[in-house]
Amino acid sequence: MRYLFLTVLISISTFNYAQKNQNTPMNFWDNVQFGGGINLNFSNQYTILGISPSAIYNFSDKFASGVSVSYLYVKNKNISDPLSVYGASVLARYQPVEEIQLSTEFEENFLKQGNISKTIPALYLGAGYNVSPNIAMGIRYDVLYDENNNIYPSAITPFIRVYF
Repeated sequence: MRYLFLTVLISISTFNYAQKNQNTPMNFWDNVQFGGGINLNFSNQYTILGISPSAIYNFSDKFASGVSVSYLYVKNKNISDPLSVYGASVLARYQPVEEIQLSTEFEENFLKQGNISKTIPALYLGAGYNVSPNIAMGIRYDVLYDENNNIYPSAITPFIRVYF
């Protein structure tokens, strides 16, 4: 819960900073972007495919914050039944220069398989390269990663984000 609070605090700080630096009034919807990311993770033990549509609000050309929902298909070669995982997240993004984006994201995943029901939190710190104005590729690191209570085989996951 404290990580969710930290992510929300960063988002509010971003909002306050960005609002102080705006000289002209703007329409809310002019600064909203829709899009999201895909997750492709392959290893000897796992296959993970995911999609996460999201919406972000651009407070300035450097700061953005938003929300996302996600669905993951997880196949562990040691378990016969694949997992379906649903989640939601809050994210904040900072672009120090046009080509680079840094992000923080708090994600809560919910999974159920048979009699097992789990909630798995994640707090990601990420870095990406903007291959175009609307597309970024990079990696993110889960600082809460616990290999005994996680759907990913590693704390590091690659990402591709697209916003329009």
